[in-house]
Amino acid sequence: MASLRRALRRLLTERLGEQTHRPFMQLLALKAIADGVRSQSAIAERLLVDAPAVSRLVARLEEDGLVSRNTGDDRRCVRLELSPAGWAELGLLRDALVWTDEEILRHLTAPELVELKRLMEKLQAGLIQARGPLPPEGCGGGPES
Repeated sequence: MASLRRALRRLLTERLGEQTHRPFMQLLALKAIADGVRSQSAIAERLLVDAPAVSRLVARLEEDGLVSRNTGDDRRCVRLELSPAGWAELGLLRDALVWTDEEILRHLTAPELVELKRLMEKLQAGLIQARGPLPPEGCGGGPES
């Protein structure tokens, strides 16, 4: 699994390197925000990184004009939103993901693809069940930066 993950990441990184200088983790953060993840703590959970790393990552995205920080429903919270430039960068990642999917599918027969999908869904369900529910979206117990 680890070698497959590395191969996929390398393939994606090479493809994206032709189109943007943006680091892969920044693009993943943009995708998380576009998918509805609005707080830095939730991005840290999604990307499996610590809070200081996400704080630096979001600060860089904001500095580059790709993300804005807005007051959330609870004024102690900060909601992250993509700017038009952020959506454009995200489009590059989405295009690269589609291309990667097409590359993967070239190496599998239809029955193999069905079996792979079944196995991945089984694995995902097992991991979710073992891990338990994700914490609720929001600030948790305190303000976010």
